[in-house]
Amino acid sequence: MSHRYIPLTEQDKNEMLNTIGANSISELFGDVPKDILLNRELAIPDGEAETTLTRRLSRIASKNITKETHSSFLGAGVYDHYAPAVVDAMISRSEFYTAYTPYQPEISQGELQAIFEFQTLICELTNMDIANSSMYDGITSFAEACILAFNQTRKNKIVVSKGLHYQALQVLNTYVKTREEFEVVEVDLDGTITDLEKLENAVDENTAAVAVQYPNFYGSIEDLEKIHSFIEDKKALFIVYANPLALGLLTPPGSFGADIVVGDTQPFGIPAQFGGPHCGFFATTKKLMRKTPGRLVGQTEDGDGNRGFVLTLQAREQHIRRDKATSNICSNQALNALASSICMSALGKQGIYDIAVQNFENANYAKTQFKEIGLEVSNGTSFNEFVVKFDKPVKDINDALLQQGIIGGFDLCEVSKDFENYMLIAVTELRTKDEIDTFVKKAGELNGSK
Repeated sequence: MSHRYIPLTEQDKNEMLNTIGANSISELFGDVPKDILLNRELAIPDGEAETTLTRRLSRIASKNITKETHSSFLGAGVYDHYAPAVVDAMISRSEFYTAYTPYQPEISQGELQAIFEFQTLICELTNMDIANSSMYDGITSFAEACILAFNQTRKNKIVVSKGLHYQALQVLNTYVKTREEFEVVEVDLDGTITDLEKLENAVDENTAAVAVQYPNFYGSIEDLEKIHSFIEDKKALFIVYANPLALGLLTPPGSFGADIVVGDTQPFGIPAQFGGPHCGFFATTKKLMRKTPGRLVGQTEDGDGNRGFVLTLQAREQHIRRDKATSNICSNQALNALASSICMSALGKQGIYDIAVQNFENANYAKTQFKEIGLEVSNGTSFNEFVVKFDKPVKDINDALLQQGIIGGFDLCEVSKDFENYMLIAVTELRTKDEIDTFVKKAGELNGSK
């Protein structure tokens, strides 16, 4: 009898055993010590009919809380955004979702062109010269940018704002843990914005780079022009971890003199997916092109003069001597990069701008509403996230909100005890005015506000 998910029949097994000269499966594994073999049947239940099993699993899955069942105000690095239907339609094509590294350009032109277009779109958003073919996520892109700065400047100190995503700071500290000569200096915040006086004082001749987030983890927009002025005469690099959707509205980091711009393209066509996989981007100036981790796809011509694409730079350990490699990053996120490219192309410049404006307006409307019920909100200008201080534990408020069909914001006490009772709230273009008003009203009532 054949099985849908177990294609090997007893005849198949016997033919394979005969071919290799074994009389049974037990004989095949005869060299395995008897004392480590399991001497009983596996403790798993009997098989269940597919239709019955599907119903049972569907009932279990229906208990999940999702953005389809609840209105979500949770962000903190992963956001609920609109994705055109064409994104899933395109990335479901087998030539894309089964594609591997396009080493052979003669059979990989579609994949290579898709990656080239991704690089081009990232350069346009960030106003940078070069972008690579993508990386695992924004946080590893950020850590790689800092390592590049150490290697490029041959200095041993990175000055970073505590306004960076707390997990990005954790990953950076993991990266430098084995290099005692590297120092990471974390600069405190003034409310939810980097304390610029402390940042300026932390920068010296030994600084390899200054790194900030834009908008920062707490949703506030940093003064990139002012921060860049602190390092102009120090020969340090300027690293900006940016939200690519925000760059549809905000002045891009390249216009402020950024040397490296990194981030995650999850806002463009990539679902939350329990936190990943997503797609990191890494953009630099032309000067740093050969120090960029990962791969770069370039445009060229074939022997007949037709436009074509090739892997131009591959400065990683699989392609050159390990001691000459820029990074041990050994893959890109081509399928997710394709999803983001399709999303950006479908929206166009005007569409990205319009959605960015909707995020800005919705978030600031919600921020104003929280102020009106007497709650303290974060200082500075916000894009689509801001911080609200409650009088009660955020966990208790969020648990109660779930019962009312609302996914609340991120509990900032996960980052620091200094943020006890503080909630980081994200309001994207998908949240309606009614949803925002209901959220503010319910959260205020649970807090005991008027």
